[in-house]
Amino acid sequence: MASVQPPQLDKVKHIILVMSGKGGVGKSSVTTQLALSLIARGRTVGVLDIDLCGPSIPRMLGLENKSIHQSSGGWVPVFADDKRQLCCMSIGFMLENKDDSVVWRGPKKTAMIRQFLTDTCWGELDYLIVDTPPGTSDENISIVEHVKAYNPDGVVLVTTPQAVALSDVRKQVSFCRQVGIPIVGLVENMSGFICPHCSECNNLFSSGGGEAMSEEFGLNFLGRVPIDPTLTSMDTELIRQFPSSSLFPVFEKITDRVEETVSK
Repeated sequence: MASVQPPQLDKVKHIILVMSGKGGVGKSSVTTQLALSLIARGRTVGVLDIDLCGPSIPRMLGLENKSIHQSSGGWVPVFADDKRQLCCMSIGFMLENKDDSVVWRGPKKTAMIRQFLTDTCWGELDYLIVDTPPGTSDENISIVEHVKAYNPDGVVLVTTPQAVALSDVRKQVSFCRQVGIPIVGLVENMSGFICPHCSECNNLFSSGGGEAMSEEFGLNFLGRVPIDPTLTSMDTELIRQFPSSSLFPVFEKITDRVEETVSK
């Protein structure tokens, strides 16, 4: 299928897709924290949530009650901060009830993703980060086809340290290589648990599996991210409080490696 060239992406400098081989590994939380780390550096960032059956980004950014608006140029994404550095587009903004399910076949999902890209007024962005559904489904194939004309910087893969998750992310590596999209690197998420009382980090699901797999496949290992339960308590204050959280320094290092890789 020929690549579609959405004019709305003309002013986007970098396009990064966040993928995982299976659900439940924290892909959307990695997307959110990467975006927040980038805006802390003064970057302008758009987040496109194409996990159509399970949109999480509006909740994570405290935007659940927001809605998109139509302008003469197309859809206006929802801005998450007063400085308008971070904007977001998600099917979640179009649901009458946040608990409504999206029961669509592949062609309708593909058409929706195309519309998100071609009809959204993204404007000038340093980064567009695309939060994808797990696996190698229609949505992932569709987004790769549509952004290929813009030479996307590549994919950030997310896994957890367990063997099952690592097995599935290997399939995601194969997918990326088959469709010809670069891999920016791999994040090992949920690598340890930070105790909210003593701040000690304990390994719940083992540790180091993601780094070992990166070495095996010749991937750039971006870093380990522990579970910090205090992050969920921030809720609607996440954007404001994230720079003072325990995970901010972790994502500073990950963001350093991402920016270094995409600038080559």
